[in-house]
Amino acid sequence: MSSVNPSKVDATPSSRSAVSERDVGAASTNRPFVVATFAITADGKVTTKNFEPVDFTSCEDKLHLFRQRASADAVLIGHTSLERDNVRLGLPADLQELRSKRGQSRSPIRVIISNKGRIDERLKIFQSDISPIIVFSTKRMPQENRKALQTKATLHLTDAKHVDLAVMLKTLRNQYKVGTLACEGGPTLFRALLEEDLIDQLNLTIAPHMFGGATAPTLTGLNNKFLPASVQCSLINMRTIENECFLIYRIKHQRGRRK
Repeated sequence: MSSVNPSKVDATPSSRSAVSERDVGAASTNRPFVVATFAITADGKVTTKNFEPVDFTSCEDKLHLFRQRASADAVLIGHTSLERDNVRLGLPADLQELRSKRGQSRSPIRVIISNKGRIDERLKIFQSDISPIIVFSTKRMPQENRKALQTKATLHLTDAKHVDLAVMLKTLRNQYKVGTLACEGGPTLFRALLEEDLIDQLNLTIAPHMFGGATAPTLTGLNNKFLPASVQCSLINMRTIENECFLIYRIKHQRGRRK
């Protein structure tokens, strides 16, 4: 794997005590503690059949997402979701200030993953300098994309056809001192991490809507195959605010599986 321009990322460890227990656990596996945050409809859909951005959750759920993002050292998003939603992955000013008081950078490191690397440098995320950006991709990334992105982000390009997720997490942990990683999708990336037993916690909001449709993706995407092994979850927190339900699951890791 080649690395371009690593000087863009501040690798100072976070002093936040709120994740110290998670950090210790993550350190033993040589990777960050990975927290995925999603919202689904009552019938289990994350979006419509057209894969378009759909605003079906409340302001409270959006604040919930911001809080999860603010609690992490880095936030991870897949290229497809980034391109569809065109987000900066930033934080409101009050949460930036809270991070500063905890001794953190004002915003978490932003991490993009793309196997093909055809990432448009005109996306909003590249127009803001709120925090460093790291891109994990392969050497299939076209030269024009490399040239455009290398001044805006740190590039990690592997010779393989696909990004090795475990290696990516190890790099984030060891090179960038990421103790907690917030994964914000999409479902294809979530499934890939789940298949390799690389998810530690799932924050799930159930919204009072139903979309239906066999071609509308669920939490694990549109793949009609079963997961390699059934994934067990332990409910550690649940609360309701008006018509939405906020769940926190701890993922039970499989013995002998790669972590």
